[in-house]
Amino acid sequence: MVKILLVEDNEMNRDMLSRRLRRNGYEVVIAIDGQQGVEMAAAESPDLILMDMSLPVIDGWEAARQVRENEATRKIPVIALTAHAMAGDREKAIEAGCDDYDTKPVEITRLLGKITALIESGA
Repeated sequence: MVKILLVEDNEMNRDMLSRRLRRNGYEVVIAIDGQQGVEMAAAESPDLILMDMSLPVIDGWEAARQVRENEATRKIPVIALTAHAMAGDREKAIEAGCDDYDTKPVEITRLLGKITALIESGA
């Protein structure tokens, strides 16, 4: 079973997204801030990380950078999730080490397509 690390501080978003992912056959582990996300990426070895960008402790941009800097987590695909769909955010996410980018509110069909593409490509 494909394991996804969901790094999301908003409880409502976390619950909704984790339920939908589980319904679609994914195992989901959850972190509630950027620091915990970085630590869980190393401890859980997920197949993919969904990273909110507006996180407490360390934000998603910095957490993504730290995931990329760690030899153990460097190859895990990361999809940035943000409600702040501003011009340049996609590029900023890619520069931080994310493999893809999606906006909130999450359109589950679109997100599942991105997850599938990254898992199948072995990114």
